[in-house]
Amino acid sequence: MGHDTLSKKPLSYRLRDSVKYHQKNGSPMLVLNFPLKVIVLHPSWRPVFESHMRGNFIAFDNIVSLVNHADPQETKIFLDGLVRKGFLEQEGFPIFSRYPYVSVIIPVRNRREDITDCLQSLSRLDYPEEKMEVIVVDDASDDNTPDVVSAFPVHLIALKEHKQASCCRNLAAQRAQGEILAFLDSDCVPDPLWLRELIPAFSDPSNGAVGGMVDSYFNEKGLDCYEKVRSSLNMGSWPKSSRNGDSFFYLPSCNLLVRKALFLQLGGFREDMSVGEDVDFCWRLQDQGHHSEYRPVGKVYHKHRNKMRHFCSRRFDYGTSEPLLQLIHALRIKQFVFSLPDFIFWGLALLSITSGWIPLLGLCGVILLTDSLIKLAKIRQKNIPLHFPRLLFATFRSYCAFLYHCCAFVSRYYLFLVPLIFIVAPLVSAIVLCMHLLTSIGEYFIKKPRLNFLFFLLYFTVDQVSYQLGVWWGCLKRLCFNPINPHLVRKSSHKVIG
Repeated sequence: MGHDTLSKKPLSYRLRDSVKYHQKNGSPMLVLNFPLKVIVLHPSWRPVFESHMRGNFIAFDNIVSLVNHADPQETKIFLDGLVRKGFLEQEGFPIFSRYPYVSVIIPVRNRREDITDCLQSLSRLDYPEEKMEVIVVDDASDDNTPDVVSAFPVHLIALKEHKQASCCRNLAAQRAQGEILAFLDSDCVPDPLWLRELIPAFSDPSNGAVGGMVDSYFNEKGLDCYEKVRSSLNMGSWPKSSRNGDSFFYLPSCNLLVRKALFLQLGGFREDMSVGEDVDFCWRLQDQGHHSEYRPVGKVYHKHRNKMRHFCSRRFDYGTSEPLLQLIHALRIKQFVFSLPDFIFWGLALLSITSGWIPLLGLCGVILLTDSLIKLAKIRQKNIPLHFPRLLFATFRSYCAFLYHCCAFVSRYYLFLVPLIFIVAPLVSAIVLCMHLLTSIGEYFIKKPRLNFLFFLLYFTVDQVSYQLGVWWGCLKRLCFNPINPHLVRKSSHKVIG
């Protein structure tokens, strides 16, 4: 579990391989293949993208000098934005003259072995010792966990009554000395570069919370290999941010850094929630005008539940939180966005397959060509150098992405109905199963697990069914069906039609 030596390099950036560089009236223009995106930059950035940025990482200090010695902080914020949008790649991290004081907060209950591994790993952090404190809150353990914690140079808060993790975190936050609160779970082991790689995100004053990658600690069982790529705590290998307009974006609390002043201002985590409290906190933070950002660095290794019964139980619990969160945050309406060409293309394809009338597939080709030509006309008006075959392929990929999202939604929330409706609606059952299979294939090739497909399909199916049973149970219990009944929104007009 050693950290990547590349991360020790100075902060550097380069163009992604899928990005093409052009000029438009003397200004740099970047074109991303998929999803198809174009951005035109100020002419002052031209020296940067003409300095062998393709294939080579350019140190941040060199970039600043090439942009007429622009303000370093503003330049870094801008470059990080290009990374999130998919135009650039980043490696390394900046070296600060002043590091913020960080309070690492860990709730624990009856986990003496896990907390030992966790605290030992914190002693190996590559972060100034004088700029860090560790606060462990023992949640009324029944074993000798408090004695184990006392052997380490940490601040121990021992509770007499069981209060749940949210209460423990809030209590520690009130006593913390750091300007940054770093929340960690007792069954997690942080990488030595954990704080070094995540703290720089706070150089952007709009970031209120930052999260890093949650990787699997175990690698022995098949379920371990599945959790490594499909854990609910793993946010993926690409940067994400609430800036992208995703009102449902959140960061898991097992690897979460927050500005202390903001955390206290928001009242911390809701103490009446045992699951979903991190989602609720991130949404409240965003509602106050602050941003949450995920970076696929700052890794912690999580000791997930790798026994099937515990795995299913946890997924069920996660599912029950969806209806409650929808009730608390009523303005966050789940939407399913589509475009008319997407809908017509796959509607004709499905009708052709179910009816056996193959000529309908020809109409699908007409829809694809017409949509691509309309887009090409708009692109040509803006003098964007994009050839038709490339645009045609990008349009078809967007259709495939729409199909994948449709299948993923059905697989996520309706798979368990298949055996219940098979007798009365066998065709519908078959379609749902096919959508689940397509989703499984897509996930398998995207995530690339160290599993053969049949085992992945088994774990994925159990995962989906366990989660959706939790969602439906929560919906019935609270009489809130928004999670399974999203509003349909047409992409072209953004008008809610259902």
